[in-house]
Amino acid sequence: MRLSPLLLAGLLALAGPARADKIVVEYWTDSLKPQFDAYFAAAKKQYEAQNPNVELRWVDVFNEGFETKLNAAIAASRPPALINHDVPRLYKYAQKGALLPLDPTLPADKAGYLPNALSDLSVGGKLYAYPWYNNVNVLVLNGELFRKAGLDPARKLDSLEQQLAAAKAIRAKTGVPGLLPQLGQIDGIMLGRGLPLLQNGKAVFNSPAHAALLRQYADAYKAGALAKENLFADDNYQASVKLYNSGRLAMMETAPTAVRRTQSDARAIFAVSRVQPAPLGPTGMVQGGYQFGWAVSKGLPAATQAEAIKFARFLTSDAQQLAFSKVTGATFPSTRAALRDPYFTQAGGSLVDAARVQGAKVAPDIRTFSLSGVPRLADLKKKLVDSAEAAVTGRKDAQLALDEAAAFWNRQLR
Repeated sequence: MRLSPLLLAGLLALAGPARADKIVVEYWTDSLKPQFDAYFAAAKKQYEAQNPNVELRWVDVFNEGFETKLNAAIAASRPPALINHDVPRLYKYAQKGALLPLDPTLPADKAGYLPNALSDLSVGGKLYAYPWYNNVNVLVLNGELFRKAGLDPARKLDSLEQQLAAAKAIRAKTGVPGLLPQLGQIDGIMLGRGLPLLQNGKAVFNSPAHAALLRQYADAYKAGALAKENLFADDNYQASVKLYNSGRLAMMETAPTAVRRTQSDARAIFAVSRVQPAPLGPTGMVQGGYQFGWAVSKGLPAATQAEAIKFARFLTSDAQQLAFSKVTGATFPSTRAALRDPYFTQAGGSLVDAARVQGAKVAPDIRTFSLSGVPRLADLKKKLVDSAEAAVTGRKDAQLALDEAAAFWNRQLR
C-alpha cells in the first residue's frame, strides 16, 4: 500500500519525538569487527530491552586510524561516550584531560575487579577505565625434547633462571633451541622483574641489576639456547608458534591460543606437549598481560554520561566478561567471579582446556608492563631494544650498551 505524502509526514512526526527522547550511547572498539558482531548484537539486544530509553551505537575503528579519528571527534566536541582503550592509549588520553575519572562511580563493587587490572587502568592514582579483558601467557613444553635432554617435563619451571637452564640443557643434548623470549619488549621484561626504567624523569635502566639481566640472556644466546628468528621483534608470537610446531623450539611462553594452532597444524608435536603456568617473576607478576578497559569521555551531557557509565558497567559485569571470554576463546576476564567459573577452573581432558585453566591460575598476577606517558616513546624504546640486542648478541658489553641507551634517553627527555 502506498501512503500519501501527507499521511507519511504525519506518521514521521509522531515517530520523531519518541526516537529523539532516547539517549544515544555511541561506543568505539578497536579492530573487533567482524569477529565479534554476534557478541555485540546480543549485548545490544539485551541492554536495550532492559533500558528502552537508550539507543546503543557501536562503531569499530581499525587500529591504525583509531587515534586520528578519535582526535577529530574530540576536536569537534563530539567524542564517543565510551571508548575501548588499551593501557598506553588510556594514559595518553587521561593525560590530555579527555577522560572522566571513574573512582566515584564504583565504591561498592570495586572489589569485584582484579586489583592489578584496576592498577593498570589508573593514572596518577585515579581510575580512568572499567577493567574489561586481559591477555595471559602460559608455558608450553615439548615433552619429548625435555626427556631427550634428561629433564622432567612435569617439573614446573618457576623462574627465568630455570627456563634458561632448561633451554641450555636442551640445546646441548638435542641441538634444538629451548626458548624464544620477546626481547623486542625488553622494557616490559625489565619492569616485570622489578627493574625500573625511569625515576625522577631520568633513565635508570643502566644499573648493575639491569646489566646482569642482559648478561643472562647473552649467556643463553651464546650457548645457542635462544632461537634467533624474530628474537628482537616487537611481536614474535607467529615465529614462536611456527618454530615450536615444526619441532625447532622446545618451549613457547605465549598466549593459550597457541595450543590450538599446535593441535591443528602439528598433531605429533601436540601429542607430546604439556602446559603449565608461566613463571612468576621476582615481583610475583607474570609477563604477557595487556589490559583493555572501557573509558568514558569527559564533557558529555549529564544523561549521556550516566548511561555511558551504566553500559560500561554492564559490559564489564561478571556475566558479560565471561561471555566475551568464551567467544574469544583467548582472553581472560578482569573480575574475580568470572575467573571462578568452571570454564576457567575445570580442564577436562583437552590440552587446549588445560592451557586456559593454567592461564587462569596466574591471571590475577598479570600486569601490563609497558612504559606509558613518555614523549617520543617510540624512539626511546627503539634505542633500548637496539642496545639490548647489541649486548645479548655479544657485539657490545651489557653495561656499556645500557649506559649509551640511558644517555640517549636522558638527552631526549630533557
